[in-house]
Amino acid sequence: MKEQLQMIADEAMAKMEEVQDIKSLEEIRVLFLGKKGKLTGILKGMGTLSAQERPIIGQMANDVRNRLEDAIQKTRSRLAKKEREERMARETIDVTMPGTVIPRGKKHPLTLVLDEIKEVFIGMGYEIAEGPEVELDYYNFEALNIPKNHPARDEQDTFYINDKVVLRTQTSSVQVRVMEKKKPPIKIICPGRVYRSDAVDATHSPVFSQVEGLVVDKGITMGDLIGTLQVFAKSLFGENTNIRLRPHHFPFTEPSAEVDVSCWSCGGKGCRICRNEGWIEILGSGMVHPKVLQNCGIDPKVYSGFAFGLGVERTAMGRFNIDDLRLLYENDIRFLKQF
Repeated sequence: MKEQLQMIADEAMAKMEEVQDIKSLEEIRVLFLGKKGKLTGILKGMGTLSAQERPIIGQMANDVRNRLEDAIQKTRSRLAKKEREERMARETIDVTMPGTVIPRGKKHPLTLVLDEIKEVFIGMGYEIAEGPEVELDYYNFEALNIPKNHPARDEQDTFYINDKVVLRTQTSSVQVRVMEKKKPPIKIICPGRVYRSDAVDATHSPVFSQVEGLVVDKGITMGDLIGTLQVFAKSLFGENTNIRLRPHHFPFTEPSAEVDVSCWSCGGKGCRICRNEGWIEILGSGMVHPKVLQNCGIDPKVYSGFAFGLGVERTAMGRFNIDDLRLLYENDIRFLKQF
């Protein structure tokens, strides 16, 4: 048994001299000192020894164990140091080398235009109001003087969650919520996403963004609306921009008007962008219908107001001469980096 112990010690020491990594060293430890290791096997056979041999072999076995454990610990330290040095050599940073340039992001063209619109109206004293995109039928239609049989309520035009809940088709619903909670004077814009059951094409999308405005106070007239829209158009499209109002119908305003701006490309002379008309439609507007004021608990005999709404996508298309709305949503970096 003495010879076996000596052979185990010599074999283990030889393997440790050749080991190259800590994982292999652990395998050697298990092979010789583990529960089923070679040295453990020798110790289990000590019951067959005589009383005189047992302490001698036991002492020798302990000496071998201590020798191997000490060698394993020293080898582990040597290998750990070696691995650390190799890792440091691999991960050495040359501070004189130029760094990796990380490209800076840019604002999306819709965000650029929306920020400009907000800036214009905040400069005129407007506050920003927000509301839910999943809206009650009452706020989206009924409170805005859109009766049950109105075409806008058709499922071909509106996404219905159930009979009383829809995806809002306009941010006008936010105006109603504000008028219910806050009494005049009111001066707000309502930016946000809206949803309509439209097929996707060059000028339509089932999801798009609007900015609607509302002013309610004593003595508000159509002249105030026109003056506000003139300031807005000149701020967004240039000082030489003119506006034109055309009679129209909206259930929640009376009188109502579509608003055109002189073409930003040709200045009103006529070109491809304005289809040689000299004017480009950008928004709808009008005086708040007395019934809408009544629905919100505001006396139309005391107060009056005006409202307007514009599509952010259409405005962005005009600002940047984009001829297909889908380009704004395809996330093509080649297109977006132009802005």
